[in-house]
Amino acid sequence: MSNKEPLFSAKNRRLLTTPLSKENPITIQVLGICSALAVTVKIEPAFVMALSVTAVLAIGNVLISLLRKTIAPRIRIIVQLVVIASLVILVDQVLKAFVYDVSKQLSVFVGLIITNCIIMGRFEAFAMSNKAWPSFLDGIGNAMGYGWILIVVAFFRELLGSGTVWGYQIIPQGFYDFGYKDNGLMILPPMALIVVGIIIWIERSRNKELIEEN
Repeated sequence: MSNKEPLFSAKNRRLLTTPLSKENPITIQVLGICSALAVTVKIEPAFVMALSVTAVLAIGNVLISLLRKTIAPRIRIIVQLVVIASLVILVDQVLKAFVYDVSKQLSVFVGLIITNCIIMGRFEAFAMSNKAWPSFLDGIGNAMGYGWILIVVAFFRELLGSGTVWGYQIIPQGFYDFGYKDNGLMILPPMALIVVGIIIWIERSRNKELIEEN
């Protein structure tokens, strides 16, 4: 009889689900805020950024997990940065090849994934001490937790700031004919901070016991 843990055991499923709410990297751990403010004017770049971080974090977690026993402690940060930088360069080239317009919108922010503290945090806190499969799930879970925040923020900013969702006009022209105007403040960085702050407040209100423990 094999004693191997099932691929999607309860423990492994928690690696996917807890970062969505109870251990969300943005709302609970307050990590990765900068990109949440920078790329959420519209849903499309926010979605692409979420996918990019997912690819870097999931693959990076696996690589660090596989290398963890061969990495000397004094150079582990350097190795982690090399892994992140290599993956980010690869992702950036893929975006330029297949979604060039979105790549231009994201501009330098794809490169700044290298400094995303969520990724370094998961490398240090999880991948350096766990096997490849759990590390992969941890990467996917935390990236999804990060990604849904970006998409929700972008949804409200694009809808209220431009009247569109994913570039499609949502608010009827008749509203504009009666005097409705898009809220220009929504596309400015301060409103991104306010929307993120509201989401953090809601999530922390739902998870008060975790905040008290920390």
